Amino acid sequence: MSPKAPTTVVSALALDTGAAPAAAMPKMVGAPMGQAGSKEALARLTAAMSELKAISVKPLLDRAVQALKAERHQEGAEWALKALDKDETNGFGWYLLAIARERVGDFTSAITAYETALRLLPDHSEVANDLGRLAYRIDMKPQAEKLFRHFLARFPGHHEGSNNLACVLRDRLAYDEAIELLRPAIVANPTVAMLWNTMGTVMAEQGDYENGEIFFREAVRLDANFAKARYNLANARLSQGDAEEALVLCEQALTHPMSEDERQMMELSRSTMLVVLGRIGEGWDVYEARLHPSHPDVTHFMVDVAGWTPGADLAGKSLLVIGEQGLGDEILFGQLLPDVIEALGPEGRLTLAVEPRLVSLFQRSFPEATVGAHATYLKGGRTYRTLPFVTDFSDYDLWTPLASLLREFRRTTSAFPDRVGFLTPDPARVAHWRAELEKAPAGVKVGLLWKSNIKTGARYRFYSPFADWAPVLKAKGVTLINLQYGDCSEEIAQAERDFGVSIWTPPGIDLKQDLDDVAALCRAVDLVVGFSNATMNLAAGVGAPTWLISVPGAWTRLGTSRYPWYPQVRTFTTPAFGNWTPVMEAVGDALEAFVAER
Repeated sequence: MSPKAPTTVVSALALDTGAAPAAAMPKMVGAPMGQAGSKEALARLTAAMSELKAISVKPLLDRAVQALKAERHQEGAEWALKALDKDETNGFGWYLLAIARERVGDFTSAITAYETALRLLPDHSEVANDLGRLAYRIDMKPQAEKLFRHFLARFPGHHEGSNNLACVLRDRLAYDEAIELLRPAIVANPTVAMLWNTMGTVMAEQGDYENGEIFFREAVRLDANFAKARYNLANARLSQGDAEEALVLCEQALTHPMSEDERQMMELSRSTMLVVLGRIGEGWDVYEARLHPSHPDVTHFMVDVAGWTPGADLAGKSLLVIGEQGLGDEILFGQLLPDVIEALGPEGRLTLAVEPRLVSLFQRSFPEATVGAHATYLKGGRTYRTLPFVTDFSDYDLWTPLASLLREFRRTTSAFPDRVGFLTPDPARVAHWRAELEKAPAGVKVGLLWKSNIKTGARYRFYSPFADWAPVLKAKGVTLINLQYGDCSEEIAQAERDFGVSIWTPPGIDLKQDLDDVAALCRAVDLVVGFSNATMNLAAGVGAPTWLISVPGAWTRLGTSRYPWYPQVRTFTTPAFGNWTPVMEAVGDALEAFVAER
């Protein structure tokens, strides 16, 4: 009989929650230091266990340690469980079980074991550090912060604890606090490359890639085998517009030993670098790294159907296609669907699973398909996508995630069709919104999009402060229409207060939830202007005139100066991250010219 872990307050870490999967995009790596079951950690644990008085338990724990040192993690777990069968109050047994469970990917059980070990070994603060790392890994950042602070309270100034806490502070946008924590740690430990790397990620997350690069280069100088720092340097170069050096650096990083999850994350970034360099087909092939079971942000699709592969004959087949990543990504990749339907032919059958808010729009746009809603859940730090509307998977010949179809249908920029709009808004609602817009103040109706609803540092750097929109907001002859979902009251008030400009909010619509109606509204305005988010993709997808404000190194431009996904989209690219003035002035001037031409 397996020992039962006592219930603890922190056990909320192990609860299941709803989730939205992360977009498959490059990201910097500045993660907590240390690894469960590393040689150094096990040596320290062995030393701590030397004082154990329990004669019957210690040999079993020693066997568990030896198995973990040999990376036989399942065996290590079995020996730890045997020790706990004899004494379920032995904290070291729970700690070893936690390490073993984490290393085999059973995060839920690992959390429970770590929590129990922490309760039974209150003076062994490394347990708190390890639990903090795992909490961080499964995106339980508030709990991770508490645990890292607990560790630092016991070991003030410890460089590993300082690094780990700084990672959490960075992720919750407390950049100044992270810098103040890292600065003395670097002064005290100037040869610890990880500290320089993490400081670089703090810079980069704010869009300061130039200074971030300085820290990454020093980390690489200190440790030429530090793959994460070299990879981060690659992304910094990509974000400054140097895709060629970025690819060289990323491929150098991949030659070093690393865990499989790190390798797949780097491969995903490499795919975007290939795409930016115009090696599009090759890039899409490598883009499959997002689906590798070890990728840290992988979504597990709960499907029991044979997988589609490029080159497979689709004619007459029953194909199940599942939308993936974020809402905007599902729309972006949706432009593949007309090609898929053509390949299936009149005897074929397409079943499409999309985000629930998109079902009616996609069903209207593709009446020959069956469209249903997928559901996404988070369990034990892993993301799962299910299809509640599917009752019998034997009805399908093949299945594929939506973006994987790029490998067949979009291997070159010339393969992107010159087709304006592939989504069909409700004609009656388009007419309704045109009538409503007539009630707004006179002027060319321009819909605005200025932010994302995903509030992370990695996303914030792609969006300017609202104050930088002044040249656009002040354009003459324009009636500004709010298309931005989320709470916009602060920005609307700021526009009125600081610029004397009113932004008209459409009545009777939820801009976040009523996406079918939002699509109709986008088609009714004269122009949509803004950054890339879900609504921008909706506007472009229904064929609305759209201007996209972009950043250097954006992989979705596919190495061009335009936006091949939507041929009518006009792009405005800022010269560097954080330097928004030139691009906003260019958009403002273009907007006045647009008004003059009407």
